[in-house]
Amino acid sequence: MKTAVPCYYHLDVEVSPERVGQVRRILAAHLRLWDLETLVEPVTSGAELLLKAIDEHATDKNTSIEMWWNGQHLITAVGENDCDLRPDQDLRACLQRIAAMSDGWGCCATDTGSKVIWFSQRARAGERMPLVPVAPAPSLREVLQVPREMPAVALAGQVREPDGILEDAR
Repeated sequence: MKTAVPCYYHLDVEVSPERVGQVRRILAAHLRLWDLETLVEPVTSGAELLLKAIDEHATDKNTSIEMWWNGQHLITAVGENDCDLRPDQDLRACLQRIAAMSDGWGCCATDTGSKVIWFSQRARAGERMPLVPVAPAPSLREVLQVPREMPAVALAGQVREPDGILEDAR
């Protein structure tokens, strides 16, 4: 049996119009490295939407981007540090587009008042996923011979013939 290799990537970036394209290329390179070519476009588009919205609306441009791959789902999260940014108002159009193009999404606040916006993409059936073999369980290499059932007389050196007559087995 083979199982998927979990992957994780983290990037801290100060958002600017020039950096949005660079971050898109960096994320695409990691997805290709993980053999997730089919997820490059939706994931990089979603991250680009979020970074552009943060660049336009946030006063604190420092963000963190994380990607987790568990073999079935890729979760991308963008954390911003602006306490005044309101996703329900400032990022409404961006979040609607992300909801339309992802399998799941959400937004949660942290203890510091910043917000993390995440979205997920599911690997479709038939996609190539990075796999590793699972170590085999220990096994007995030599097969022990199980004694066959023998009549008690045969063990004494005599064999019973089909006609019922006993003869010496020697």
